[in-house]
Amino acid sequence: MSKIKVGISIGDLNGIGLETIIKTFKDSRMMDFCTPIIFGSSKVAAIHRKALEMQDFNFNIINKTEDAHPKKANLLNIWKDEVEINFGKATTRSGELSFDSLKQATQALKDKKIDVLVTAPINKASIQEKVSGFIGHTEFLQGNFEGESLMIMLSEVMRIAFVTGHVALTEVKKAITNENIYAKTVQLNTSLIQDFGIRKPKIAILGLNPHAGEEGMLGTEENDIITPTIKKLKEEGIMAFGPYPADSFFINKNLQQFDGILSMYHDQGLTAFKTLCFSEGVNYTAGLNIVRTSPVHGTAYEIAGQGIADEQSFREAIYLACDIFKKRAEFQELNKNPLVFKTRK
Repeated sequence: MSKIKVGISIGDLNGIGLETIIKTFKDSRMMDFCTPIIFGSSKVAAIHRKALEMQDFNFNIINKTEDAHPKKANLLNIWKDEVEINFGKATTRSGELSFDSLKQATQALKDKKIDVLVTAPINKASIQEKVSGFIGHTEFLQGNFEGESLMIMLSEVMRIAFVTGHVALTEVKKAITNENIYAKTVQLNTSLIQDFGIRKPKIAILGLNPHAGEEGMLGTEENDIITPTIKKLKEEGIMAFGPYPADSFFINKNLQQFDGILSMYHDQGLTAFKTLCFSEGVNYTAGLNIVRTSPVHGTAYEIAGQGIADEQSFREAIYLACDIFKKRAEFQELNKNPLVFKTRK
């Protein structure tokens, strides 16, 4: 397999995205297995490099993806205007340009000019000032590619997906249905097989209520919805177990027993995940016909431009995108021409 072309959207210009990108690719060993193409601006990059006192690092500036150098960190100059950088501040202009970077990287992925997409953190509110319908990376990508998206947060400690994502807590209960739990578990199971090479994944499903409902005393969703769905999943050959109380599940013994976890709602799973895995965690958009990852942190305005941002999560996002791309290719190759067994007459 040739080196993987990693497209990178630049994220919010006033946040830490570009700092983590520079720090990641300052290590030339990263180019041993991938060819990075950052969708941004040489002028913006120069401002960041000066603020971070990283004058010993340079991007290879290109004007089209075909010119990317396989052994350098390439920056595709998608806008050449002067841009004012205000570290630590949310601005309409920064939101507009971060969305432009995402759009152009997405189009390059559609056109197969890049193999995978890694997105630096954005400010959704800044983008919404110009793009009213924008909700987030996941929803935007689902609207541009085939499949049904599933957010999976992962690290060496755990892989966790969610029945509900960016919805208000008051709306969560309505979404906890047999159909939704079933669909998300099937998606998670499929991703664990084709994206991570796990032949028979074991999946833990969390309860919704405190202590997983305490036999119905603290809520009936476990008995009425979650447990029957788990039974159906098992009958169809998916190794799903639970429901487990979320307050006591996230200990090493439990985490080591399962290949994936399904959380009922956003904060139920993400609070534990970010507590245990924040610095090295990665957000992966499963379920689509493309590979997209991102670091788990946000724009971190409070430390932007100071040179103290930790690039580990971004670096792990690069590693993971490349690894999943390879795993998918292997899976597709193995299943391209399955053997057909004929019975003797």
